[in-house]
Formats: sequence, structure tokens, C-alpha cells
Amino acid sequence: MIRVLLAEDQAMVRGALAALLALEPDIEVVGAAPDGVSAWREVERLMPDVLVTDIEMPGLTGLELAQRIRRHELPVRVVIATTFARAGFLRRALDAGVGGYVLKDAPAEQLANAIRQVHRGGRAIDPQLAVDAWSDADPLNDRERQVLRLAGDGMSAGDIAAQLNLSAGTVRNYLSEAIGKLGAANRVEAYRLARQKGWL
Repeated sequence: MIRVLLAEDQAMVRGALAALLALEPDIEVVGAAPDGVSAWREVERLMPDVLVTDIEMPGLTGLELAQRIRRHELPVRVVIATTFARAGFLRRALDAGVGGYVLKDAPAEQLANAIRQVHRGGRAIDPQLAVDAWSDADPLNDRERQVLRLAGDGMSAGDIAAQLNLSAGTVRNYLSEAIGKLGAANRVEAYRLARQKGWL
């Protein structure tokens, strides 16, 4: 049996995924978590074979969970199940060590097959997304992405500086670099563009 942990913040979707996977003879859903922080606790407690996680969740995102699993060298493989059909998200997921990336509107058997393939050590990526991911490279570095995300949340340069232990001048430099790389007029437009591409 392939032991699966689900991490999904929408209760109805979480229940539907659990019910669908329960129909598979070789897959057992051993737990379900409503946010990234509790998902991490469940990963450590249950040590599932595969974590199926959304990208956007409270606490920790699915990508942050994947990075943490990789950093701790846990034997848990990760499949992203998301509505975000964006190349930028896929690239970041692959960089985080994710083995599968499937869309929630795909047929149910596609998720089950992705879990099997990733459990065997393979990859399961939507083919069109894979093509798009390598034709549209993310120009931002990690720090620029972090600063731009916080600016998009409405934080001032001073607030961002305090949160990241940087000087306000350094934060303004990162924002300026991000705005320039994206060809945006200001931080609001830069945030919007980066979100559309899946780079945040």
C-alpha cells in the first residue's frame, strides 16, 4: 500500500480527494491536514510515502513543505495538486524537489497514477505545463521574490526590513531590481505581473 498524507486548506476538496483516493486498491490515505504547519507535523509523525499538497495554504505553502522535506532528507515524495496552471509555479516546485504536479480539474485517475509514478521514483508532470515552464524563465532571485511578496501584502520598506533583518535601503534596492527585471512601472505592477506568471 502507498501511504498518502493530504494537505489541503479547503475542507470540501480535502474530503473529495480522500474519498477518491480511498477507491484505489493500492493507496491508503493515512492523514489529512488543513494547513501547512499541521501538515508538517503530520509528515514528521506519520512519515507517509507520498504527500499530496496544494500550493497556497495558510502557515506553510506546499512549496515550503517540499523544501523542508528535502532539507531534512525525509523519505517522503511530494505531489502538488493545484488549480495553478502556471509555469512559474511548476519551475519552483521542481526546484523544491517535487515529483508530481497535477491540476485539480484533471480526471481523478490522473492523481492516482501520479502518486504511483512518484512513489516509484518517477516524475508526473502535466506535459503542456512542462513545455511552458522551460520557455518562460523566472528572472527573480529568492530575496527579490521574498521582498516583492511582502510588498504585495501591503508592507512598507521599513516593515519588510524589520521582518527580514535588512536595512530599508537594501529592501528598496531589492524592490527596484525586481521592478526593473519585470519591466514594471512600480512595485504594485511588479507584484501583479509576478503573481500572474506564478513567480511568487
